[in-house]
Amino acid sequence: MPEMIVVVTTLTEGYNRARQLLSPFGEVVPTDYYNVLVLVPDDPGIFMDRFAAMVRNVPEVMEVLSRVMPSAKTFLFSDPEEFEREAQQTVLGWAPRLHGKTFHVRMHRRGFKGRMSSQNEERFLDEALLAALEAGDAPGRIDFDDPDAVIDVETIDNRAALSFWTREDLARYPFLKVD
Repeated sequence: MPEMIVVVTTLTEGYNRARQLLSPFGEVVPTDYYNVLVLVPDDPGIFMDRFAAMVRNVPEVMEVLSRVMPSAKTFLFSDPEEFEREAQQTVLGWAPRLHGKTFHVRMHRRGFKGRMSSQNEERFLDEALLAALEAGDAPGRIDFDDPDAVIDVETIDNRAALSFWTREDLARYPFLKVD
């Protein structure tokens, strides 16, 4: 599985046009979920700036796309326990960036219905980060209104994609729409 994937949700009636618009950036892979695509960018290092330029120059882009969420870390998991271990390890790696800051975790789960709860997983990861920050003498705080950072978790069946976004990132890239 590539380290960076981009999870894309399209607006109703925008699926085919979204595939066309995204194809210059890399391989566009359909999923089994309604209006959900995965993009594997040819050049992950410049994807965000190239895509942001497209959004500015081609207004139609955001008329067919709902969310575009690049990942910083991806992994496969076989059960909820493995998901929690891997996700916790990843988000704890971001704890130093959260010292004394406000944040929250947002999860968009597709698959594992009845086996995983987005809200429970968000809470689990929030609590793990809060405990790590408290132990490091740099407490953080959960904030849903105007956080310094948001950690986004996307799952598609047994694939997870996680990313870390600052308030500045979210302002710079309005197509992220983490909440």
